[in-house]
Amino acid sequence: MLDAVVVGSGPNGLAAGITLARAGASVLVVEANETVGGGVRSAQLTLPGFVHDICSAIHPLAKASPCFAELPLAEHGLEFVEPPAPLAHPLDNGTAVVLERSVEETAAGLGPDADEYRKLMTPLVEGADRLQPFLLGYRPVPRRPIFTARFGLRALRSAVGFANRFEGERAKALFAGLAAHSIQDLRRSPTASFGLVLALFGHAHGWPIVRGGSQQLADALASYLQSLGGRIELGRHVESIDELPKARVIMLDVTPKQLIRLAAHRLPWRYLRALRRYRYGPGVFKVDWALDGPVPWAARGCDRAGTIHIGGTLEEIAGSEAANARGELAERPFVLAAQQSRFDGTRAPDRKHALWAYCHVPNGSAVDMTERIEAQVERFAPGFRDLIVGRSAWGPAEVERHNENYVGGDINGGVQDLRQLYTRPVIRLNPYSTPRDGLYICSSATPPGGGVHGMCGYWAARSALERLS
Repeated sequence: MLDAVVVGSGPNGLAAGITLARAGASVLVVEANETVGGGVRSAQLTLPGFVHDICSAIHPLAKASPCFAELPLAEHGLEFVEPPAPLAHPLDNGTAVVLERSVEETAAGLGPDADEYRKLMTPLVEGADRLQPFLLGYRPVPRRPIFTARFGLRALRSAVGFANRFEGERAKALFAGLAAHSIQDLRRSPTASFGLVLALFGHAHGWPIVRGGSQQLADALASYLQSLGGRIELGRHVESIDELPKARVIMLDVTPKQLIRLAAHRLPWRYLRALRRYRYGPGVFKVDWALDGPVPWAARGCDRAGTIHIGGTLEEIAGSEAANARGELAERPFVLAAQQSRFDGTRAPDRKHALWAYCHVPNGSAVDMTERIEAQVERFAPGFRDLIVGRSAWGPAEVERHNENYVGGDINGGVQDLRQLYTRPVIRLNPYSTPRDGLYICSSATPPGGGVHGMCGYWAARSALERLS
């Protein structure tokens, strides 16, 4: 009998397997797809020679993750590439706000809000080592509760309310783009937390990309797991936990929808009722392009950044996210773009480039957003359309087909608002356990939620090890 079977090889499933294997457990990971990775995969989606990330592309949380930091992943082929600047946010006046690694350099570009930004971010960056354990959920009780509480009071605000502490449009726009990663209405609490955390990680760790594609991160995790004696079985789609080999614990890297399918007959009705109340958020519409050259951004600074936030002002970005919350589509959607090929020559043939981008849409939307997304890029990079030689566009249905956990295109594995951020998937003292002895959840539907950090899998495995011991 095996000690553990893990269903799903996303970063959380692989992190769970590694944590168990490092403790001496025998581990089998079962994956439905022909490659490991879940949301951390790459493929030639457009033309031969162009490598596109299927979902996640920029990895500030992976760089900051204590789970990954203690693993010898470089020995298994992982190499992070740091763009000169983590982020640029172009504006209609032909300039761009740039999030630099340095707080001082970032503040210098914010005009009247330079001092306010310094006062806000300098203490957070200096206290990053104290905050990160709390933010990534691996130290439930913070080491410095007063410092953490001060951060929490700011983080609980809405992004719009928090951004209005700034006078100028540049700082407001920068913060709005950061907070919009929450995929929520920016007028609601606690969307300010996403802006603060992503700015903090940008200064403390950068927003790196993975050389050769995000798939290399998944492959490095899989390689390390196998070096510990763990086994991985690809191309095996599981319909029920009864199909799995006998094991002392089963770890499921799935969200409540798949958990119900896999184990409804083994779980009590009260728990199932709570799972069925779990809420999924807006989806994404994603476009990848093969380009005949680099994106011709009008604003200086955009060519130095790995990530580009395309959406203009605070008001415009907030309006786009509010439309999604109402189940509507924005005419000018907020677009998140990544230009990995500028800094990683393995992503495209010589003198060619690739661009990755997505916008938020209502969950399950069937509307093609390609034209609106391209119009937004063209708005800040005149001549962009003339460079397109190949294109791949996925709506929420296609996104979900490539990863079942992305229900309706929701890449966070469920809404991350106040009601569900720390009660995912249900209100339970140990959120990783289920009422069935030996059955655990290790996906982004558990704390600390979405993102490529592996901490959901790490904590689920730590919980399972208590039973195994």
